Amino acid sequence: MNIHEYQAKGLLQKFGVTVPKGEPAFGVGEVSKITDDLGGPVWVVKSQIHAGGRGAGHFKEDPDGGGGVRLAKSKEEVSAYANAMLGNTLVTKQTGAGGKEVRRIYIEEGCDIDRELYLAMLIDRSTSKVTVVASTEGGMEIEEVAENTPEKITRVAIDPVIGMSPFYARQVAFRLGLEGKVASHTVKLLMALYRAFTELDATLIEVNPLVVTGSGDVIALDAKMNFDDNALFRHPDIEELRDESEEDPAEIEAAKFDLNYVKLDGTIGCMVNGAGLAMATMDIIKLYGEEPANFLDVGGSATAEKVTAAFKIILSDSNVQGILVNIFGGIMRCDIIAEGVVQAAKEVNLSVPLVVRLEGTNVDKGKQILADSGLPIISGDDLGDAAKKIVDSVREAR
Repeated sequence: MNIHEYQAKGLLQKFGVTVPKGEPAFGVGEVSKITDDLGGPVWVVKSQIHAGGRGAGHFKEDPDGGGGVRLAKSKEEVSAYANAMLGNTLVTKQTGAGGKEVRRIYIEEGCDIDRELYLAMLIDRSTSKVTVVASTEGGMEIEEVAENTPEKITRVAIDPVIGMSPFYARQVAFRLGLEGKVASHTVKLLMALYRAFTELDATLIEVNPLVVTGSGDVIALDAKMNFDDNALFRHPDIEELRDESEEDPAEIEAAKFDLNYVKLDGTIGCMVNGAGLAMATMDIIKLYGEEPANFLDVGGSATAEKVTAAFKIILSDSNVQGILVNIFGGIMRCDIIAEGVVQAAKEVNLSVPLVVRLEGTNVDKGKQILADSGLPIISGDDLGDAAKKIVDSVREAR
């Protein structure tokens, strides 16, 4: 689960991380009071969307008017920028061409920046450890730094038994070239970030930039946090921060039925049971020259109701020109899947080619149900045969 910048800063501040003063605004009418509360003389107005690259982005409605993060030197400018952002669509490298509507902004006090650094904590799957990633090149996309100047990125893996000790924190600070008071402040910040990371079941904390001010303070000028969905039952306060308007409606609907759904850019919808089978199905669709429209895993205990919901979610994507159902029945029974497929095809008035490949428990029953349905369902003998048939059917229907 992702949250907005201002929400991340609010959480980090509770753990002792220093952040600039700021307040969110959901409408232009709130801006004047917030500006007065912060006092100025310089403010920063930030669009709040779940995507990076906001400052370098542009608004669809005014491509030349500026990005999603703007420096204001008067109250009038703050109001003008808020008006330009709220309700308009911000396009960044991470949003794609469609962009995202800005429904809230964050107004923050200005900061005396002397140095900009990069700092992140994440789980390194190769070592199974929380790892600090740091760079002297703050304020830039870390991917660009990694590609152009990888020597400027340092990584420190934290032993889970010891945790973030002052030794690890000083190691990071010294690698960033920090000394004296600034290094001490950075050590304190790293200790606080680690506590936040572990206690809140985060999967990512990114501070970019982490700034050193002219007076030697160390401040998180931006913050991004992601959380482990499977641990949210322990953190109802964090779950309340979820902004569903930033999420794909189909993914939200899928979650209601305990379905794993990820929208992709292709034309063939895939309904499978199991992540490995999903990957193989998508790969073989690409092998035959088409692209998958989604990753949809119904899991190992799908009911006819779940299968029907899965079909509706797949068909909610206007790009879908065909559906491939690929089920291996272990715990899952093929006859239950077949009943769900028939029920779903009738309910949604299926108008695109449908190929079904079943294998495993009660496979003969399942195939008989499909054959007796009277629906134009194409049977696949194996995965290769099914993939070829759906690709051919989609191309013939165009």
